[in-house]
Amino acid sequence: MKFVAIDMAEALFFSSNDKSQRYQELFPQLKALIEGESNATANMANFCAALKETFGWFWIGFYLVEDEELVLGPFQGPIACTRIQKGKGVCGTTWATATTIVVEDVEKFPGHIACSALSKSEIVVPLIKNNQVIGVLDIDSSELATFDQIDQLELEKICQWFATHL
Repeated sequence: MKFVAIDMAEALFFSSNDKSQRYQELFPQLKALIEGESNATANMANFCAALKETFGWFWIGFYLVEDEELVLGPFQGPIACTRIQKGKGVCGTTWATATTIVVEDVEKFPGHIACSALSKSEIVVPLIKNNQVIGVLDIDSSELATFDQIDQLELEKICQWFATHL
């Protein structure tokens, strides 16, 4: 019987609970996890798992543009909405505007799509490739006002890099 060694990370390592420091340490670990793997589904799944493991947010996932809709992709968390129209909810608005949206209280966002009543705050970051939105990264928290400028800046940087691998 022949065994083949597989080079893959089994855990993420962090030296601090400081949010900024965690992002700084996460980015190279994400790169090591994803670079060299050509399967987009596998990369999105590991991307979500890494963020979930790092920050413990309620829901993390991708919606990808397909036939003029956002269609649910790999995610971590409870069952989610499958399709979202352009301009609808936080995800659809992020797609339409190609800008990140941070929502402190989802109940106050006009037209919010409630996939789960447990979601209280949200950040959605566009995935832009060749100057076109190809999808969004959607992250929900079960607590109000979870996401701030640090999350926005760091997630935009990570998503800008990640979109080139899709």
